Amino acid sequence: MKAKLLQKSKEEFVDGVIVETVVWELTEATPDRQHRLKYRLYCGKNGQCIVRYDNETGKGDHRHYGSHEEPYCYSSFAKLVDDFLMDVERLTGVNL
Repeated sequence: MKAKLLQKSKEEFVDGVIVETVVWELTEATPDRQHRLKYRLYCGKNGQCIVRYDNETGKGDHRHYGSHEEPYCYSSFAKLVDDFLMDVERLTGVNL
């Protein structure tokens, strides 16, 4: 069975900030995705990453602040979204 798309959205703001989210539910857990979610939560401007949370194969859960990358401790989907939105607001002033 294929992965199921749970969420896909893209918002563009007047100041050029883009917030895009894509979340898939996997049919089974993988070593990098024990929670069975594949996700990319992105905020950028003018083609440059401001903040991005994702879990690409081989890296597991992590986040990017510009070109800096660090591990992210996933506890729940709600907490992931809250952390992302707090970073977006803190770094851009955009309140979603």
